[in-house]
Amino acid sequence: MRPIRAELSTTALLHNYALAKSKAPNSQVFAVVKANGYGHGLDWIARTLRDADAFATLEIESAIKLRNKGITQPILMLEGFFGNDEIPTFVRYHLTPVVREHEQIKAIADAELDAPLDIFLKFNTGMNRLGLQGPLTGFAINTAASHRNIGAVTLMTHFATADGELGIAAQLKKFEEIVNSAKPAFTKKRFTQSLANSAAILRFPETHRDWVRPGIMLYGSSPFAEKSAAELGLKPVMTLRSEIIATQTLAAGDTVGYGATYTAKKKMRIGIVGCGYADGYPRHAPGSNERGTPVLISGAHTRTIGRVSMDMLSVDLTEIPHAHVGAPVTLWGEGLSVDEVAKAAGTISYELFCGVTARVPMVEVE
Repeated sequence: MRPIRAELSTTALLHNYALAKSKAPNSQVFAVVKANGYGHGLDWIARTLRDADAFATLEIESAIKLRNKGITQPILMLEGFFGNDEIPTFVRYHLTPVVREHEQIKAIADAELDAPLDIFLKFNTGMNRLGLQGPLTGFAINTAASHRNIGAVTLMTHFATADGELGIAAQLKKFEEIVNSAKPAFTKKRFTQSLANSAAILRFPETHRDWVRPGIMLYGSSPFAEKSAAELGLKPVMTLRSEIIATQTLAAGDTVGYGATYTAKKKMRIGIVGCGYADGYPRHAPGSNERGTPVLISGAHTRTIGRVSMDMLSVDLTEIPHAHVGAPVTLWGEGLSVDEVAKAAGTISYELFCGVTARVPMVEVE
């Protein structure tokens, strides 16, 4: 059997969720499981976090799957519904849509529903992606506060800059203005608030409010460029492992891989790893003479050399003489931060996690 596998740590996932809870002790916590649990497997995430306060996703098929797996907690649909014909399905499965357009609040009000629908009203405070804004915002608030088709209401936003130097002051001020303008409408119904993603949970306690929405931190990756996951107390959930499947000895002047992007400057020994871009390892990960991508071989740090192939990549074994065929390889995870690998490859951990392909076995470990 080909040696590549993704090991999933139950202990790490539970630890990271508990850390989110501890950082926002007065808030309810949505476990964000969109994109197949950030590539970790929705079934496994749901089973491991079965006692979570709530879940958040955006694919309706995933939400129905969670319900069919016995998840009874609230499920927040982060992009709401994509057509008015989906509204009855939301009611049937008790799904909570994020309402992001004025037309959507009107569609809910006009629908013939068997029961009221809980909603999150999303406001655009600077991301300029999704969210209510402009003169019709008052209509959405008034409808949410009073219409019989609408149950519990949460006012929400999503920060564009919680992970960077710009901070959130301007966006938070804008949201507070919206909250204050909404209060007169909610005389017969209480509303709650949800602002904080992973970065805001860890950096801005004033944003925790009633609901927080940890995503990337659950999976053991840092939302910050300047602070590592370990420094934040997070543990890696996914460790992508493989083995050395062959070795080669190079003379000075020999090249490695497609395009001959790496040239040996002296005699050296290299290893071939059973992992490539068809497994989800980024093809653009550098392996030239100037730059490589970090990798662990038998617990020792080294780097990739040459281009990543579909099924294989090459690593420098010159300083690891004990590493031979069968030697264990860690591509990212335990002992090698996914953030470090992502930075070298010019991407982010989210993309690496989500890019792991279906042919890589997922193995649960403690």
